[in-house]
Amino acid sequence: MTNREKLALLEDMLELDVGELKEDTKLSELESWDSMAKISLIAILDDEFGKKLSAKDIKGFETAKDIIDFME
Repeated sequence: MTNREKLALLEDMLELDVGELKEDTKLSELESWDSMAKISLIAILDDEFGKKLSAKDIKGFETAKDIIDFME
């Protein structure tokens, strides 16, 4: 999966328009980056990538690129 495809997956999860999310987008600046989004991210990473995400991991995410890097 390419980085653009990963961004599209995150855009869908965060209910953003296609192309709105960039790798350097700060998560703290997104209104939709809330507790429900974080729960959805945990589910997506488990289902799509077989990755387990902890609260500590989530706190470490500052940009969309941080999440993309975790997906690899």
